[in-house]
Amino acid sequence: MSFRLPHRADTGDSAAMISQILDFVLHIDKHLQTFAQDHGAMIYALLFAIVFCETGLVATPFLPGDSLLFAVGALSAQGLIRIEFIIPLLMCAAIIGDNLNYWIGRKAGGWIVNQRWFKRDYLAKTEAFFVKHGGKAIILARFVPIVRTFAPFTAGFGRMDYRRFLCYSLGGGLLWVLSFTIAGYFLGSIPIIKNNLKLVFVLIIVVSLLPIVFEVLKHKAEAKRAQAAKGEDV
Repeated sequence: MSFRLPHRADTGDSAAMISQILDFVLHIDKHLQTFAQDHGAMIYALLFAIVFCETGLVATPFLPGDSLLFAVGALSAQGLIRIEFIIPLLMCAAIIGDNLNYWIGRKAGGWIVNQRWFKRDYLAKTEAFFVKHGGKAIILARFVPIVRTFAPFTAGFGRMDYRRFLCYSLGGGLLWVLSFTIAGYFLGSIPIIKNNLKLVFVLIIVVSLLPIVFEVLKHKAEAKRAQAAKGEDV
């Protein structure tokens, strides 16, 4: 199986592109293993680029994060990746990406949010996340897909004090990379987990998305209560 990131030019339509993204995420261990065997040390550049883009560019929230880090840890346990190199490398990628995203939001946020391709719903969910958790949302967002990508952009767009943001960004980057790679390193070598990594990745994705699901359901319930109360007043 050859390694390939999904590209619109390869698919021809959105359904095929989504299928490729899902295949990449659910079989990320196999894709990375193949790439490492075929290209050697280039695997480090690829992993840096994926984590950097997922955290640093608002246009790429679909890239894998949590499952990628877990897979990296699991492959490190097999000797395909040097864990003493990859952990600090990915920490740097996450923190540098986070900070780039902050300054993009701060300097060009007004222009970006008015573009057709920009997902305003994602921004709204991230803003709600900030309202609920305050500054520590920068750390918590690391563990929530999509919100992870939009949190630093929102912080910059909202002109959050940079020194405060940087402290949260450093802490969040360290915790995120360490927790998933170390978990993958120790758990990925257990036979039952090693033989069912696809299910593990699905579980990671589901658990990571639960905060978003809860927030959406809560928002809908509050909207219904507000609508009902308005009806009673009338």
